[in-house]
Amino acid sequence: MSISAADVKELRDRTGAGMMDCKKALAEANGDMDAAIEILRKKGQKVSEKRADREANQGLIVTHISDDGTKAVALALNCETDFVARNDEFVKAAEDFAKIAYDNDISTVEALKQAELDGRTIEEHLKELVGKIGEKIEISRMELVNTDGSIVSYIHPGNQLAVLVDFSDGVEENVGKDVAMQIAAMNPIAVRKDEVPTDVVNKEIEIAKEQLINEGKPVEIAEKAAQGKLRRFYEERVLLDQKFVKDSSMSVRDYLKTNNASDVKSFYRLQLGESN
Repeated sequence: MSISAADVKELRDRTGAGMMDCKKALAEANGDMDAAIEILRKKGQKVSEKRADREANQGLIVTHISDDGTKAVALALNCETDFVARNDEFVKAAEDFAKIAYDNDISTVEALKQAELDGRTIEEHLKELVGKIGEKIEISRMELVNTDGSIVSYIHPGNQLAVLVDFSDGVEENVGKDVAMQIAAMNPIAVRKDEVPTDVVNKEIEIAKEQLINEGKPVEIAEKAAQGKLRRFYEERVLLDQKFVKDSSMSVRDYLKTNNASDVKSFYRLQLGESN
């Protein structure tokens, strides 16, 4: 049957699929618009399955935060190429998904994929995007934070790295941003020493001891010296013990005290290509 240009345009407007794909879907559906939409969605599913093993290390991270700073969501939406990451539809999808998580207090990727947006699940929207764009697209990570303190959000230029910092109370904007940028740059693993997992501490001590013994130090001396190396490890990987990036003469703890800032309760650092 003959497919009119008006029908092709309507299907394209409703689905965002390419003109030729819309024409083929309408022809296959004998002009039935709803059936053509279903065909295009099934095509998205097939493309999604075909792309399942592809690497999706590009994309962007978006955040959504309340005006009073007591609630925030950060979400990473991945794709295969930087070109797609700048696509307006891709960016809007990331923002819409983050808003759904925020509005519904959703804290896991799996739960978010089952949530609905415009009458369809997020998982269905993802498959449709894959069908339209032709790349593997996935939500790789998200964080939902609720606090009785104050959250500061920071997104590094390029939207491939984002940080949420939860302060115990209100914090001056410049101080909060400085701490968030510290976390972005220095990638700490904990706020305080006592929050570093025991297995990580034990592993660092063991590595330090082996290094010293290999350098010829006696075992008993190596054990004592390993504690000194552990202190240096804390200075490198624990937020409050790290040297402040804008002034290495002080630690982050000193910087907060100098500015009478509230305590950091926790932080969340999301970077494309990295898991939790």
